[in-house]
Amino acid sequence: MDNRSFGFMSELTLDTFVIPLGGKYPIFLLGIMIYFFGIICNLILLTLIIMKKNLHKPMYFILFSLPLNDLIGISAMLPKVLSDIVTETNKVYYPLCVLQAFLLHMYGGGILFILAAMSFDRYVAICMPLRYTSVMTPRVLICIITLVWGLDFALILTLFCLQTRLPRCRSVILNVFCDNPSLLKLTCENTTVNNIIGLFNTAVMQAVSLSIQAFSYVKILITCVLTRRSEAKTKAVNTCVAQIVILVIFEIAGTFTILSHRFKNVSADLQKIMGMLIFLVPPVLNPIVYGLYTSEIRSTLLNVLKHRVSI
Repeated sequence: MDNRSFGFMSELTLDTFVIPLGGKYPIFLLGIMIYFFGIICNLILLTLIIMKKNLHKPMYFILFSLPLNDLIGISAMLPKVLSDIVTETNKVYYPLCVLQAFLLHMYGGGILFILAAMSFDRYVAICMPLRYTSVMTPRVLICIITLVWGLDFALILTLFCLQTRLPRCRSVILNVFCDNPSLLKLTCENTTVNNIIGLFNTAVMQAVSLSIQAFSYVKILITCVLTRRSEAKTKAVNTCVAQIVILVIFEIAGTFTILSHRFKNVSADLQKIMGMLIFLVPPVLNPIVYGLYTSEIRSTLLNVLKHRVSI
């Protein structure tokens, strides 16, 4: 085959779902409803944080990154998959495939770093309430948000710079969406270095995020046990439960995805669905969890709705 077919603008073939006859339109409609539900919920959360002055606090400025990250994750994956299902096409140009994979990996690392930053904010607020305003200054807040996105971007960019340098000898992506492991399978070269760097980046993300969250929540728990103020305990529960629930949801979805590829008796379609869950479940549930467990966001939203109804 002509080597030019594997050039920068070459066309790749994505794997497909085995869909029963007459099933593509119901699946498409269900997917569209999930997509727009996730988009609307995250946009509402973003709008509340931007428009309402009572939410102009360090906690919510950090939280702003979470729905933004969720919008990136669900939009980078679901529309393309749904389009391929309804049009029965499974082609993608190499640059767009790399872009999709890059955004999806940015989304995965982003959740971990954002939750770590939010847990640190809660640690300062609950364990050092008198020093909160002096610690969480605008300058520190900007540094935290820049570090969250900057570290995530640097780690993922390193991973993809190593991947794109490899020559390709295949044109079939063994997944319904593009990710780094699937792109690596397009090459016939040795990918040991890429695999090591990929594992290292994953380990760094998990270690940094989980260690900060573990430290923060242990300190918060100790403070709650030692303090006699019931309102302090209530505040700790209201502000931390949402973050812990989101972390658990993300880790369960990620674990299910990994395990689905480790058992040979798991069907290929189920593996693809499990792979999609990590980009579907958190973006849909995160704004709902925050709406339920964060009283300030919940009350602000209810006030907005009451005002709209009274007009």
